[in-house]
Amino acid sequence: METITLDAQIRKESKKGPSRRLRAEGLTPAIFYGSHTEPVMLSVKSFDLKKVVEKGRKESVFVKLDIADGEKKTEKLSILKDVQINTLKKSIDHADFYEIRMDRELTIDVPISLTGEAPGVEDGGELSTLKRELKISGLPSILPEIVEVDISNLGIGDSVKVGDVRLADGVNILDADDVVIASVAIARAAILEAEVEEETEAEEVPEGVDEISEGEKDNTEIGRKDH
Repeated sequence: METITLDAQIRKESKKGPSRRLRAEGLTPAIFYGSHTEPVMLSVKSFDLKKVVEKGRKESVFVKLDIADGEKKTEKLSILKDVQINTLKKSIDHADFYEIRMDRELTIDVPISLTGEAPGVEDGGELSTLKRELKISGLPSILPEIVEVDISNLGIGDSVKVGDVRLADGVNILDADDVVIASVAIARAAILEAEVEEETEAEEVPEGVDEISEGEKDNTEIGRKDH
């Protein structure tokens, strides 16, 4: 899995005022923690953090934090566990980094990439992607950045499920086997077109039955009155 380096600074204050000042200076408050590590408050450059977040949306990555505390510097391997997004300003308000130990199993969500062309789509079907990430666990050194799922055998009415995915030995999939990742169904437009055709056929006059003209209707009514 790819590793991205990110510079970080130890920060001493955690209140809202200092955090706002950091953001005004182009920095984002963050925290580094782990199952056997005391939480450490950090600040990172907002521009650099944004690049890490954008990269992580496409594939899973490790983040090597170069942490500066005055003259002292330390390196910590981590994953970006969580980010708080300010939807109004379209900026990142806070980031959480979780420590990675190479000798301990790690559980992460990895993006799914569909590969191949589904024959069912060429036949007029519609491809639906129902799951975009896969939860997996294993030692960090063997975890994939992305999980590729082949859809080249999907015809109309077919689907590929979590249980169909095969990964390297030592990598475990934690999602249920029966969860559907992608499927090909009859296109909605085709269904609507078929329904319209059925309604039209039902309204048509059957062959061999002539429509009665207005004049014939009148004569029929007169004949009934004479009787």
